[in-house]
Amino acid sequence: MERVTLGDRVHRQLRELLMAGKLMPGEKLSLRSVAASLGVSMMPVREAVAQLVAEDALTVLPNRAISVPVMTKRRFRELRAIRVMLEGYAAEQAAQQRGEADLAQIREADAQFRRAVSGAAPDPVSALRWNMNLHFAVYRAAQSPSLLTIIEGLWLKVGPVINLDLRASAERLSAGASERLHARLLAAIEAGDGAGARAALVEDINGSAAFIEATGNLPD
Repeated sequence: MERVTLGDRVHRQLRELLMAGKLMPGEKLSLRSVAASLGVSMMPVREAVAQLVAEDALTVLPNRAISVPVMTKRRFRELRAIRVMLEGYAAEQAAQQRGEADLAQIREADAQFRRAVSGAAPDPVSALRWNMNLHFAVYRAAQSPSLLTIIEGLWLKVGPVINLDLRASAERLSAGASERLHARLLAAIEAGDGAGARAALVEDINGSAAFIEATGNLPD
């Protein structure tokens, strides 16, 4: 059995915060505050942060403070293009490789996402969590651990930005664009339609990216 250290656990928890969009672009991190919130000493936090800096998920400022990198338009577009290729391929493979357990996880995440965005007052926090859970249930269903690791690395970099789409606008949640695309994605995977799954996933990525660029929050 692989031994999981306290530093590994802190690293995983910080990764999940970044991927889920719970840390925002430009947000500064206090190592002391992180340690207190996770109930650990400073040492494992320093180790985890050093790993995330090496992974290009956090950055060290000139004053030695740690922050979430600010995403430029150019880098965002570059990462979007890579996501379209790799995540689209993962969705296609999921339609062909998924088992019943995979389908159950995707259906559950889809149902929970719908619950979070329905009604007069959508829940952006829950929607963020279940949107990520749905995407990664699909990517795991592709049955490719190497591909999954690469996609996790992409979300580590873009998670703080791509989740602005769901977090910034309750009206956009209520509009149902993500709901409709998730429904198409699920239906295609259930039917074993790889091309349809890829198309729905790619449209979801591109729609979110277009909204984020339209907000004007990404520097040149």
